[in-house]
Amino acid sequence: KSKGKPNGKKPAPEEKKLYLEPEYTKSRITDFEFKELVMLPREIDLNEWLASNTTTFFHHINLQYSTISEFCTGESCQTMAVCNTQYYWYDERGKKIKCTAPQYVDFVMSSVQKLVTDEDVFPTKYGKEFPNSFESLVKKICKYLFHVLAHIYSSHFKETLALELHGHLNTLYTHFILFIREFNLVDPKETTIMDDLTEVLCSSSGSSSNGSGNGSSNGAGAQNHVKER
Repeated sequence: KSKGKPNGKKPAPEEKKLYLEPEYTKSRITDFEFKELVMLPREIDLNEWLASNTTTFFHHINLQYSTISEFCTGESCQTMAVCNTQYYWYDERGKKIKCTAPQYVDFVMSSVQKLVTDEDVFPTKYGKEFPNSFESLVKKICKYLFHVLAHIYSSHFKETLALELHGHLNTLYTHFILFIREFNLVDPKETTIMDDLTEVLCSSSGSSSNGSGNGSSNGAGAQNHVKER
């Protein structure tokens, strides 16, 4: 397999990654230490903490996507792509569905909305137990939410810049990545595709000391091969 460099030449028609430009990666809406913010507070139940944060990330990522949704169409984004990786949706029967990016995001948001509002999955009433499958469902949600964030960066960063919302996007991404790393919610192999961005955004947030899911040196070569998920 040929190895590529994160900032090396990309095969046409892939464009230079604008989101890696220093003038844009420096943009945040806050300098808060997110590494501390994601840690489980004492006397808080782990599942309660995962539920609260997952629901909040869902709403924020959904809102972030909505700002560029008019530019994410079946014509402009005929596949759900992030760099050279194409994602497919799998229905409840496990059937693989090839869909456009807006269709994929709609599947993600609809299914997550259904889960986070289900009292049997995300209980809000006192004394109600979380299901045994709760952690695995949170992991699935976070994986899909990562796909949406990554698509915004790879396909709609120009529009995000034009709207001057890149600071919000960077802050949201940093917070989300540090959260999923703190609790090992997403397989590092899944997030490798954005390791170049993660390295830049999260290195100043104390994530470099966390060994779970760094692997940035492995991500470059993987991006030079078209993959399916």
